[in-house]
Amino acid sequence: MEVVRWLSNRLPISRGWIAVVVLVVGAIILPYVAPSTFWVRLGTELIMWIALAQSWNMIGGYTGLISFGQCAFFGIGAYVMALLIERGWAFAPALLPALVVPALLAGVIGLPTLRLRGAYFAIATWAFAEFVRQAALVVDVTGGSTGMRVRLILDERSIYYIMLGAALLWLGLAWWLLESRPFGLRLRAIRDHDVAAEMLGIATTQVKMQAFILSAAVAGVFGGLYGVWITFLHPDSALSQGIVDEMVVMTMLGGIGTFVGPLVGAPVLYAIKKILWVVWSDNFGYLVVIGALVVIVVLFMPDGVTGLFAGRKPTLRPLENLRRLKEFIRR
Repeated sequence: MEVVRWLSNRLPISRGWIAVVVLVVGAIILPYVAPSTFWVRLGTELIMWIALAQSWNMIGGYTGLISFGQCAFFGIGAYVMALLIERGWAFAPALLPALVVPALLAGVIGLPTLRLRGAYFAIATWAFAEFVRQAALVVDVTGGSTGMRVRLILDERSIYYIMLGAALLWLGLAWWLLESRPFGLRLRAIRDHDVAAEMLGIATTQVKMQAFILSAAVAGVFGGLYGVWITFLHPDSALSQGIVDEMVVMTMLGGIGTFVGPLVGAPVLYAIKKILWVVWSDNFGYLVVIGALVVIVVLFMPDGVTGLFAGRKPTLRPLENLRRLKEFIRR
């Protein structure tokens, strides 16, 4: 922060953009200054979670559709790319189907589900994700319940830079679409009142479909990168509901419906996760803390951490915040 403040006093650039440049430069040089490969792996995973949280934020935060299907698109992308790699495909050609297949599936699933509202859409996407996971557990092509190994084709530094490059491309595109183009305004209008948005001439179903397909494609790409990085896939991990749960909590913790929210919430939650893993060496403590964080954010910090930096004090009116959350879900 001192570096950002010092540069902002000497350059005609806002502190926000200086912070972005500092963080990007820090991410680029991380593999060269990290004391071990362990820190590079942590950086790779954190970058992935930031991108995934932003993909859910597009559909859940900006559009107002609570989707639990992102884990399915993530896992499908992982399995598609892994299967193609195992059949001799090169890295770059195998990554394209990891983007296209989840996007096509999102289009098919979106046709009947995007006309649903509130909890009905959430249940429909959850059912789709659970169907995909159960199917992966029984079919032979995915290795079934024993999982499948993926051939190692990249070293840690290479996959780190590929993950970083993909994340920067996605975040740049997301900022352009959501913050500087009419597309983001249409999404917000649908989130706030989809009937009024339709009366204003916005093709609500079409716009929802565009956001849903794009978020699924992004989840598929990072799922594909995850598969070749982790080198082992199992339906209970690659298609777990815990994946989308973390996306949701990261977004809510940082500030749902804001571009900066996932960029703040993902590192905070990821750090908490790793610290608790060191302390407890299991997932029990992590799940307890996650549940407590959700309660705190919903009841006292509906604008997330970014709301605090924006000068919005935590409110002590939990019933009012709970009512706002119910109205958000009902929309």
